Amino acid sequence: MTTILVDADACPVREEIYRVAARLDLPLVLVTNGARPVRPPPLPKARLVIVSEGADKADDWIADNATPQDVCITADILLAARCLEKGARVITHKGHEFTPQNIGTAVAGRELARHLREMGTGGGGPAPMAQADRSRFLSTLDRVLQAALRA
Repeated sequence: MTTILVDADACPVREEIYRVAARLDLPLVLVTNGARPVRPPPLPKARLVIVSEGADKADDWIADNATPQDVCITADILLAARCLEKGARVITHKGHEFTPQNIGTAVAGRELARHLREMGTGGGGPAPMAQADRSRFLSTLDRVLQAALRA
């Protein structure tokens, strides 16, 4: 069965995910290291997984539990790559879908940005969420979930 796995610590679209999970009656797992408060939604198929604090513990849990039927929601490019290796579908909170065809470029771009930041010439980070991002996210989430359910 398709499950929605959410890298929940910094996810700005949790409410949107809750609505879609409820509408489609899908299991939903929010994974957090507890650094930020995350309350599980009042949905019968939702659960909150709190992992131990530490770098990448939530990522490890998601990557270890992802299956080819699942849809993972994360902005973490390295976690996206790990989920794709397991056959899961992956989208960001701004509605960008990572695929086996584009993840290599994303990982390379991440490394380049890290290098530029270390040299002191990097940018100021991602742009804040806009309403257009939320709309794109919902559209992409619906499309990707429908594809996962058909598979």
